[in-house]
Amino acid sequence: MDDHSDDIRRPLSPRIEVFAGAGRKRWPDDLKAQIAAESLEPGAVVTDVARRHGCRPQQVHDWRRRARLGQLVLPASAETLSFVPVVSESALPAAAEPTGSPEAAVVTVELQGARVEVRGRLALLC
Repeated sequence: MDDHSDDIRRPLSPRIEVFAGAGRKRWPDDLKAQIAAESLEPGAVVTDVARRHGCRPQQVHDWRRRARLGQLVLPASAETLSFVPVVSESALPAAAEPTGSPEAAVVTVELQGARVEVRGRLALLC
C-alpha cells in the first residue's frame, strides 16, 4: 500500500494552532549580564546556559560581545580579583621638578559614585 501526501482521497489532519506568546521577551540588562557572566565561567557551554535560561545561544553571544565592548556591565564575582588600568589625564614634562607642596601630587579615583583622593609629594624614580 502506497502512502502519498498529495493524495486528495486521504482525510486531512485537524488544524492545530500554537500560540507562542505576546511578542518578544524583554531581557533586563542585569539579567543579560548575569547570563553572559555565567557563560564565561570555566567549563560553561553557551548552548547549555542559554537553554537553562530560556533564550537562544545567539542572544548570549551578543550579550558577551556587548560586555567586551563595555556596553553591558557584568557582575563582579566574589572570588575574582581584577585590576583596572590607570590612565593619567596629564603627564609631567620630563624636566619637571616637584614643588614640595602637599598639593603637588593628587591621585583621584572615582568608581560607581565613590571618590577617593590621595595627596602627597612626587617621588622621581631614576
